[in-house]
Amino acid sequence: MKIGLIDVDGHNFPNLALMKLSAWHKRQGDDVGWYDPFSRYDLVYQSKVFANTPDYQFIINADKVVKGGTGYAIHGAGGEHYCKADDPALPDEVEHIYPDYGLYGITDKAIGFLTRGCPRGCLFCIVAGKEGKRSRKVADLSEFWSGQKNIVLCDPNILACPDWRDLFQQLADSRATIDFNQGLDARMLTEEKIAAIERLKIKEIHFAWDRYEDKAAVLPKLKMFAKSGAMPNSHNAIVYVLVNHGTTIEQDLERIYTLRDLGYWAYVMVYDKPHASRTIHDMERWCNNRFIFPKCPRFEDYGKVEEVKDERQLTLF
Repeated sequence: MKIGLIDVDGHNFPNLALMKLSAWHKRQGDDVGWYDPFSRYDLVYQSKVFANTPDYQFIINADKVVKGGTGYAIHGAGGEHYCKADDPALPDEVEHIYPDYGLYGITDKAIGFLTRGCPRGCLFCIVAGKEGKRSRKVADLSEFWSGQKNIVLCDPNILACPDWRDLFQQLADSRATIDFNQGLDARMLTEEKIAAIERLKIKEIHFAWDRYEDKAAVLPKLKMFAKSGAMPNSHNAIVYVLVNHGTTIEQDLERIYTLRDLGYWAYVMVYDKPHASRTIHDMERWCNNRFIFPKCPRFEDYGKVEEVKDERQLTLF
């Protein structure tokens, strides 16, 4: 069979499902490659991770086209509705195959999930609907890693998994640099877990303080981590701050200032960006710019900086 693959999101971040499908079909002896509109295919897989990515708009020259991925299952202006029926899971024999990293020319990193699911069930997150409200082990590291120097983990809440000790030991034994690209749940931190994190090679670590009302649960754990040997420098200790979702500007700024005082870099994540206010967008630009934020420590002064900048621009004409 001739198999074509379409990464609707582009090739900025490798599509794990497509890499697994490629590996499985190649094992069956099929001819697999990126879709070429000038060729004819028996089967084309079209995958999309992000809901805001426009769909592939052209006629596909194939006997059969299969669409899949989270991006096809998220509906609503703010991306708040997830429909599991629109996001079919890969068959087990495909889900647990070693990915075809060569599809994207990857030679120095491994990408995958050790766990799936999250007990939180946050309204702005689809993980509970997609993977369940329990963090569970789904793979050993060897399923998608074979000695690469870098490992990218897409797990939504590995610290909530009962098997976290075994999984962290596998990561430590790999001696690879670990990237928890979905962040770690600060509320799940304990001294034992922090010690396990400290044994890993990590360049940058991410936490989140998404809901202001979680202050009493999040802050003590972030303070505990900040005092530990696992804490990197502030540029590499990042805490995501969700805004435009049930909080005031004052509460957003309180989180940003508090995190900065603890030695973290707050990174603003705007929910439902198209409908966010100008103030929200200004706060995002101010906080997330690593050049501006240290030089303008208070958002209240950022508007003045912008006004001066505009005046200087006007004098040039």
